[in-house]
Amino acid sequence: MKTHDVQSVGIARPFKEVFDYVAEPMNLVEWTNAFARADHQSAELVTPQGNVPIELITRTDSACGTVDWEMRFPDGSIGTAYSRVTPDSDENSIFSFLLMAPPVPLEILEGALAEQMKTLEKELLALKERLEK
Repeated sequence: MKTHDVQSVGIARPFKEVFDYVAEPMNLVEWTNAFARADHQSAELVTPQGNVPIELITRTDSACGTVDWEMRFPDGSIGTAYSRVTPDSDENSIFSFLLMAPPVPLEILEGALAEQMKTLEKELLALKERLEK
C-alpha cells in the first residue's frame, strides 16, 4: 500500500523568492485548497466534514531549502508534509513536495491519499502561476 507521493514543479523565479513565499504559513491559503486560514501557530484545515482548527508548526531551513509542516489535530493525530525548494539556475527553482498519507483509518487510507495526490498536482500549478505573475 502506498503511503506517500512526491511531486515537483519548475518555477521561473529565483530560489530566495520561492523559498520565502513557501516558508510563510499565511501564504498557504493562497496556493493550497487545504487551508481556510493559517498563521505561525495555528490554522483552519478544510475537510469534507467541515473546517477543523489545528495547531500548525512550520519548520524551515533556508540553507537546505526545506519547508516542513506538522499539523496537530484536535483528536491528537498528527499529519506531516515535507517540501524543498532547489535552485535550478539564478532565475529558476524547483519546488518538490513529499505528500504523506493523512492520519485516517487504514480502510480509507488509499482513497484519501489518491484524492490528495490529484489536489496536490493542482496546488503546485497554482503556486507556479502565482509566483510567475
